[in-house]
Amino acid sequence: MNIQITADSTCDLTPELVKKYGIIITPLAVNCGSESYRDGVDITPDVLYEKIAASGQLASTAAVNTQEYSDVFSAALRDHDAVIHFTISSAMSACYQNACAAAKELENVWIVDSRNLSTGIAHLVLDACEMASEGTAAAEIFKELELRKEKLDVSFVVDTLEYLRKGGRCTAVAAIGANLLKLHPCIFVKDGEMGVGKKYRGKLTDCLTAYVKDRLADPNTIDTRRIFITDSGIDESIRASVEKEVRKLVSFDEIIHTRAGCTVSSHCGPGTLGILYYRK
Repeated sequence: MNIQITADSTCDLTPELVKKYGIIITPLAVNCGSESYRDGVDITPDVLYEKIAASGQLASTAAVNTQEYSDVFSAALRDHDAVIHFTISSAMSACYQNACAAAKELENVWIVDSRNLSTGIAHLVLDACEMASEGTAAAEIFKELELRKEKLDVSFVVDTLEYLRKGGRCTAVAAIGANLLKLHPCIFVKDGEMGVGKKYRGKLTDCLTAYVKDRLADPNTIDTRRIFITDSGIDESIRASVEKEVRKLVSFDEIIHTRAGCTVSSHCGPGTLGILYYRK
């Protein structure tokens, strides 16, 4: 079976991996004031940060609409037997709902609600690509991924609470208090939604080291095939120190660095970093 894998831009895959596996990316809309851009197409996170700093207003994001999905799926089906599409968690966006509406009008389009974000989605996407290349049927891939998505371990540590505060996810008083105490909270994904976990105190580099040690404390429970280290714009030395700590604690077959796109970056701000992997 010839299967086309597609995914929302929220999967945060590198351009190299997108090209290698022939993945089609459907970009979410990023709105800055009266201007609207396509995530990863018309705007990058660094440009986004500049616009937010200049205006003082947080950007907003909007789901891919049903017609856009329909156009992508229809085009893919001209040369493929089936399409498997991945969306950000249905609890975070209307992308899943819109993709399902588009799929109803077509045949052999499978919509996976990742119940996740960023490279948590990317794990599922790459697994689908590998299974498709081995000749696995679309229905079987979909069934397997419904099981695998429950094993994802996805979390981030944020450097600044300003973006979360402006987005209504953190009160001004809490943000001020955390900033004064130099707190860096861990944001995790559970049951398709974001929650706040342990709060680390001190320099970001030290906080990230402690965070990695906490998350990888029990190697026997971790699937060591692949781990993503994903950030929203961070100093290379910090990124390198995180990888060094990861390698010290767990021997992964593959470590992939990626840069978060505008959707994640617009909510978490620069300096955010997470490690994303499967549990057994």
